[in-house]
Amino acid sequence: MADYIITVDQGTTSTKAFLLDRKGELTASKPCPITQIYPAAGYVEHDAEEIFLSVLRTIADLLVSCPEAVKNVDSIAITNQRETTVAIDKTTGKPVYNAIVWQCRRTSDICKREELQKEEQYISRTTGLKIDPYFSATKMRWFLENVPEAKEKNDKGELLFGTIDAFLVYKLTNKKSFASDYSNCSRTMLFDIRNLKYDDKLLELFDIRKNSLAEPKPSCDDFGTIELTKEVLDEYDLDDDQKDILLTLNGIHIRGIAGDQAAALFGQNCFHKGDTKTTYGTGCFTLMNVGEEPVFSDNGLLTSAAWSIDGKTTYALEGSVFQGGSVISWLKDELHLIDKPSECDDVCNSLVDNGGVYLVPAFTGLGAPYWDADVRGTIVGLTRGSGRNHIVRAGIESIAYQVTELVDLMNEDTGISSTHMKVDGGVCASEFLMQLQSDLLGIDIVRARSDEMTAMGAGLLAGLTTGFFTSLEELKGLYYSSKTYSPDKDAGEARKTLGEYKKAVKTAAFMASLEGESL
Repeated sequence: MADYIITVDQGTTSTKAFLLDRKGELTASKPCPITQIYPAAGYVEHDAEEIFLSVLRTIADLLVSCPEAVKNVDSIAITNQRETTVAIDKTTGKPVYNAIVWQCRRTSDICKREELQKEEQYISRTTGLKIDPYFSATKMRWFLENVPEAKEKNDKGELLFGTIDAFLVYKLTNKKSFASDYSNCSRTMLFDIRNLKYDDKLLELFDIRKNSLAEPKPSCDDFGTIELTKEVLDEYDLDDDQKDILLTLNGIHIRGIAGDQAAALFGQNCFHKGDTKTTYGTGCFTLMNVGEEPVFSDNGLLTSAAWSIDGKTTYALEGSVFQGGSVISWLKDELHLIDKPSECDDVCNSLVDNGGVYLVPAFTGLGAPYWDADVRGTIVGLTRGSGRNHIVRAGIESIAYQVTELVDLMNEDTGISSTHMKVDGGVCASEFLMQLQSDLLGIDIVRARSDEMTAMGAGLLAGLTTGFFTSLEELKGLYYSSKTYSPDKDAGEARKTLGEYKKAVKTAAFMASLEGESL
């Protein structure tokens, strides 16, 4: 038997590849950054061909640095940024336009159309989602209405629409397989999460051909066989050693796929109803395992299929914060208030309190529970004594406030009060943030030893498919935490600042409501 699983983690800002061994240890490639393209205000795109090249490079570099894994790979797993949508030429496998990223708000006007709004309840109860530019269906509609080549090929039946996982499967299998897993299909706004199939009424509503979409499959399944050719690899900026080592993967099967947040929930061993995790990455994503029946939120949260194993589907209740780690990037790259993210803790701790300064980081609108695409970033509470440190602290605190709102609403929707929350992601390196999160929620925050729970989860799913791992019980023995943060403030005292943050959100929403008005 082979000794390794290769996990591809294709994220919003970078791609990484990992080797997962039988002890649950991950060995990572160097990350390959993804160019962020901003063609207009609120628009975010990626070059899908650059994404595919990044996958090839990271896998090749991983195998070059770990020669013991060459021809010793059990299977391949994929986890990916969800909702990001690619319009693909069915014949060539090439994208006809840049991928529209999940953060992109260009379809706000589409979401406001009367024919969609009057089906809001049907969409919510069928897909578990809200009508929002976040999800894939309106992105597909935008392609057809604004990219002539997409419309032309769609009319001829020569266009495919895929999330990133489906695009990668299509490319890696030399166009032999076009498939996606239930967790990714759940984010298209076209998928019936109870019956685990595309909904005919929604396909008609958005005018999307069913045969242009990826085949929905359980997370643990066979998604196709790697079939790379020298001719295809010659089209990409790879050296001969990289091409040769990539060709050794031919014949290996892709056996596990999950969208990034579902994968992280699984990697965190949140196998039981009520188990909760938050991934602090570019955005923040809080998910609660709600068992084998979907729970539909009354508070603006989302419901999705998380994974499906042996015919049983596990569902998750989810809250999405669009701006998490990206707030820190903004403080560094646009405002130049910090030189590196690690400075944030010292800056925050240099102040006794936040000085009444609050940031609402609605750079691309607000996600759960507000779902307002028109709100924009707002800072409130500035005085003559406010300075650089207050703004940095307001940015870090905003991340914790947003997550706290999500967890509160999950508890309300489910009646489950968690005693702890597992966390992962690079932003967890901020001890100030983690302690604040514990104080606000009044529960323990348990940080995983590895922040790569997304890659871990996808790899574990592939391993269960092939028998590399035998059971959930075995997987529990592979999880390790690194640190636990316990509340050290009275929850009522800590939550006074949360109330002030909510006032700031109302201010930002009021400002958005005045757009276009003259005062």
